[in-house]
Amino acid sequence: MSSNTQFRALCFSLMMPAALAAMDFGCAIAADWKPDKRIEIVVPNAAGGGNDRLARLVHRIAQENRLVDPVMTVVNKPGAGVVLGLNYLNQHPGDGHYIGIISATFLGDYISGRSSIGISDITPIAQLFTEYVGFAVKSDSAIKTGKDLIARLKSDPGSVSTAIAGGIGNHNYIALALVTRAAGGDPKKLKVVVFNGGSEAITAALGGHVDLVISPAATILPHAQSGNLRMIAITAPRRLPGPYAAVPAWKELGADAVLSNWRAIVGPRGMTPPPIAYWENVLARVVASDEWKNMLERDLLTSEFLRSAETRNQLKSEYDELKTVMTELGLVKQ
Repeated sequence: MSSNTQFRALCFSLMMPAALAAMDFGCAIAADWKPDKRIEIVVPNAAGGGNDRLARLVHRIAQENRLVDPVMTVVNKPGAGVVLGLNYLNQHPGDGHYIGIISATFLGDYISGRSSIGISDITPIAQLFTEYVGFAVKSDSAIKTGKDLIARLKSDPGSVSTAIAGGIGNHNYIALALVTRAAGGDPKKLKVVVFNGGSEAITAALGGHVDLVISPAATILPHAQSGNLRMIAITAPRRLPGPYAAVPAWKELGADAVLSNWRAIVGPRGMTPPPIAYWENVLARVVASDEWKNMLERDLLTSEFLRSAETRNQLKSEYDELKTVMTELGLVKQ
């Protein structure tokens, strides 16, 4: 082998590790993803409800703190539970410029057969927190306390008209069914009116069109503090402090109805790891902000941020548990 050939071979062997490292670095850079056009946060409910309120908070924190560069907009797509909104989300498969917000209603609708969209049809990105469900009546209602409601549900479940958002089989409905069953009433005889969002359900209660509204406690709280609604019970395992100190937990009243709701950010089906990682990191910074922490403290919500893989596992675990409960309550189509 000539000296020139030997020299080139030596140079090649010395250069190869650096070249491979540069190639790996280049691949890593290529794998990074950032949005480069308008972003939509899809809310599969009407404006004013829990999902909408939180989507707009995420939007405000992300924009005001420059956590994302492009303009973000919140788009409400209510209808058929959460089906219309999630179908709209999936019109953009794999596109990280479209994300949505869901709650426990998502699982309940699928298990009950009300929705054909399940865990495999969306991309879990992050769980934001968990919260409890509140029961409220108009301030001048004849139903003064949780015990009054238990008595009515025991004697005639159909005598109480109840407004909920989402659909039959979601966390709001299951909370009512659990209380009814504990009271000795028949959950199948309940009279429930379904609305597209929590704000619509609350409006029905404020107008006296229904006897009772069941919604996330934080959504009811402002109306209770203004004196327009009276929260008579909550699905927490024990009485909560602060603004809920006067509201008994159902367990205090003899009804084993402990139930939490959660809120999660999801993407359309087929989203790949780079945009998932991007949104995980953005949302981790959102929930670390002072404004977010203040909201959790004000509304007594449980901070429980989970990233994509953890959120998917949580959804699968809760699906199994929820299906068992809903089957016992006769809410699963055979």
